[in-house]
Amino acid sequence: MNNVTLGNAHMGYYETVAGGAGAGPGWHGRSGVHSHMTNTRITDPEILESRYPVILRRFELRLGSGGRGRFRGGDGIIRELLFREEALLSVLTERRAFQPYGLMGGEPGARGLNLLIRKDGRTVNLGGKTSVPVYPGDVFCLHTPGGGGYGDPEDPTPLPGSAMQPLVFPERGSVYEYRRAQEAV
Repeated sequence: MNNVTLGNAHMGYYETVAGGAGAGPGWHGRSGVHSHMTNTRITDPEILESRYPVILRRFELRLGSGGRGRFRGGDGIIRELLFREEALLSVLTERRAFQPYGLMGGEPGARGLNLLIRKDGRTVNLGGKTSVPVYPGDVFCLHTPGGGGYGDPEDPTPLPGSAMQPLVFPERGSVYEYRRAQEAV
């Protein structure tokens, strides 16, 4: 669970942030998914920046944060917000003290981390649950946990099908369809 709120007298914002899902018997964990919160979706960057006093400096997969295993745990994400005005930042997050566990010999995923980098360069580890005032120029860095791996990563027994091959992500979705339509002209 990764919940972030910010607000002041003029606005309030709440978001749930994705993490890595654990692997299981026969599947790799998914990366950057809301495995812990349903019926929620993260706000589009353009909407976030136009309606709230923040700039989204970074939003990407936290590569390597999923646990090793015969089936790999999914990777968490990194999300950084630069504050443009004074506000109160609150975080309610899990798996900051203890790593997401692996199963059946799989390795744990990486712990999450909540950092506040003050405008003067000081870095504060916020821990898993806190509320803290933020000021223009401060940056909140959220590193969500990866999922735990499943099965012994050193097991040499071949897996059926292509499960031992690298993960391949087929091109699909609206951006792919748009690009394909443009290239067809």
